[in-house]
Amino acid sequence: MISVLILITGCLLDYLFGEPNRYHPLVGFGMLANRLEQRFNHAHSPMIARIIGVSCWLLLVMPLPLLVYWLHQDNWLFWLLDCLLLYAAIGYNSLLKHARQILIPLAAGDITQARHYCSYIVSRNTDQLSEQQIARATTESMLENGHDAVIATVFWFAIGGAPLMILHRLANTLDAMWGYKSPRFIYFGWCAARVDDLLGWPSAKVTSVLFAVQGKLLPALRNARDQGRQYKSLNGGWVMAAGASVLGISLGGTASYHGKTIESVTLGAGCEVSMSDIEPSLSLVTNALIIFISCYALIQLTLGLI
Repeated sequence: MISVLILITGCLLDYLFGEPNRYHPLVGFGMLANRLEQRFNHAHSPMIARIIGVSCWLLLVMPLPLLVYWLHQDNWLFWLLDCLLLYAAIGYNSLLKHARQILIPLAAGDITQARHYCSYIVSRNTDQLSEQQIARATTESMLENGHDAVIATVFWFAIGGAPLMILHRLANTLDAMWGYKSPRFIYFGWCAARVDDLLGWPSAKVTSVLFAVQGKLLPALRNARDQGRQYKSLNGGWVMAAGASVLGISLGGTASYHGKTIESVTLGAGCEVSMSDIEPSLSLVTNALIIFISCYALIQLTLGLI
């Protein structure tokens, strides 16, 4: 049951203290990734650009999980290290913070401030978003990042401990930085996007189930399967379709990314998303985390009794 206690402790540390204001390891990792990309991502043939991108991905992502795996021992010192690593990796508190940074000015009618904070969590252009479009962008981000930064983190910790959790979190961070289909990243960022899709495939399915069991189980899973595979992000489509179905709202539609208008498939079923749906989307993620930890603890307890 040590792994259960580590999981609970790491999540509690994040909930109580949030991410550090200074010296966050993922911020440092992002700065290093930016410097490496600026140094090596120059005009090359598609094949060379992919080879360089793969090499940079391996150089950035693989050393730390391999080091943790090689050094790890089963004693209290490394249990404490695992708690701290989980605390650094999970983004639950940050998810709450960003949502409320948007929701408070939005509720007060300060749409300019709401657009400003919305730009922190989405890659689409936010300068001209209406109140409803901000609500849609925020709700979509809460559901998708609820998977990427919260459920996927605890999922991979449960599967493979700190090394796999670190591998996923670093890969997901690089996908957020390099995984665009823009001229700059379409080849260099190919590896970052594909590996994140691969790692996110099982955890997105688990997250969809964790959302679906909170209400409208069969319709939510059916929408996740049918709508998710039509969405621009397969893993994101699954979790957003399942979450929107449970909330009784529709997500997707038109959005502008880097000056290009993208039309997305409708995700979920129900009325148009509004400001009042942001808090319920957070509750969906919170409940999914509690259900996952409870199920994991039950599995560990059962295995311990066999």
